[in-house]
Amino acid sequence: MDEALKENIMGALEQVIDPEIGIDIVNLGLVYDLDLDEEGCLTVTMTLTAMGCPLAGILVDQVQMAVQDIPEVKDTHVNIVWNPPWTKDRISRYAKIALGIN
Repeated sequence: MDEALKENIMGALEQVIDPEIGIDIVNLGLVYDLDLDEEGCLTVTMTLTAMGCPLAGILVDQVQMAVQDIPEVKDTHVNIVWNPPWTKDRISRYAKIALGIN
């Protein structure tokens, strides 16, 4: 996948807001990897801020909806992983400012 397409997908994913925190999943550092195969199947490898998050299903649905209008993406699979574990170190500078974290 070229860099422009990756940026386009990440931009779309910035529209997916973690409902508990109020910041998007990209700036929270929840998106670990993107892979687009030759058939247009996008795999989004991501994590959640906590295991057993009751909103996991909602976030998966929102990820799929966020990228559905990108012409190169024909299908989307969301792979939730727990390793490496998410930490506050993954939060972007923008999100740290919004959350009041130093």
